Amino acid sequence: MKSHHELVELQHAIYESKNPTRRWLHTTRKRWINAAIEKYSTAGGSALEIGPGSGLYLPMLARHAARVVTVDIESVYLEQAKQSGNLPENVEFRLDDITHSSLADNTFDLILCTEVIEHIADSSAALREIGRILKPGGIAIITTPQKFSPLELTAKIAFLPGIINIVRMIYNEPILETGHINLLTESSLREQIAAARLQVIENDKTGVYIPLIAEFTGNPGQKIEARLEQALNNTFLDWLLWTQYYITRKSPD
Repeated sequence: MKSHHELVELQHAIYESKNPTRRWLHTTRKRWINAAIEKYSTAGGSALEIGPGSGLYLPMLARHAARVVTVDIESVYLEQAKQSGNLPENVEFRLDDITHSSLADNTFDLILCTEVIEHIADSSAALREIGRILKPGGIAIITTPQKFSPLELTAKIAFLPGIINIVRMIYNEPILETGHINLLTESSLREQIAAARLQVIENDKTGVYIPLIAEFTGNPGQKIEARLEQALNNTFLDWLLWTQYYITRKSPD
């Protein structure tokens, strides 16, 4: 389990990384999610974040919702999120297992579940619970890595004992194991979303990672990856992109 210090260090590392590719991959996702929160939040409504990590999105949620609840299965992660600082009083922290949630039916106007379901063995149960506790017509923002993206496949090697030390030497900044135990293809995730009574109303994919190019060519390499991302998106090869995003709406009763 990552400590608060490790989470803070990692957050600085990925969003302010000296490596252009690493910084681009993560800041792109952050911008996408912040834009989605701003676009789909309901003034005066309620929002839920599942698995807040270091609390990165809580200030944005708190600005756009009258009430924000954040849940995690581990109390230590909730305590760490509380330490993110400058959080308004409308943010509430609860211990909860999203695969068997204690939250009531039809409670939230907006639910954010970003980079979480890959850490949950039974993601279909988590998505069904999201569908249950979301209000009819409510919005769930869901993001997760793609199963066969080069970054995820390379990570399986990069995090092997011994090799991870070489990776840390190359990047010279915090590198922590991802803990991804349930990577999904687009088709698998869409099936689980549909089974949760959620309808995809918007989707996207971002992020190209090319081994060695990312590590050793700096800004020129990142620009090549960005151009390749544009070329691949919305084609039969977009499974190569790292992150998949879904804006979903719960069907009205």
